[in-house]
Amino acid sequence: MKITVCIGSSCHLKGSRPIIETLQMLVKEHGLSDRVHLAGQFCMGNCQQGVCVTVDGEAFSLSPETARDFFENTVLPRL
Repeated sequence: MKITVCIGSSCHLKGSRPIIETLQMLVKEHGLSDRVHLAGQFCMGNCQQGVCVTVDGEAFSLSPETARDFFENTVLPRL
């Protein structure tokens, strides 16, 4: 599974760094480093919402506060 987090200026200001750190921690905690690839990408064209994150190409909008729920309710069930 590939998870891409926007690191463009708008998403950076909305909290992309803490989201990346949370996702990295959760991937490690669940022992999924061999199954989940985290990547960063500059502007993904969805700046109106929260931080743009894609899972295998499907777009989501996150905030630092929703990153853990996103991982548990969206990422884990897809693995």
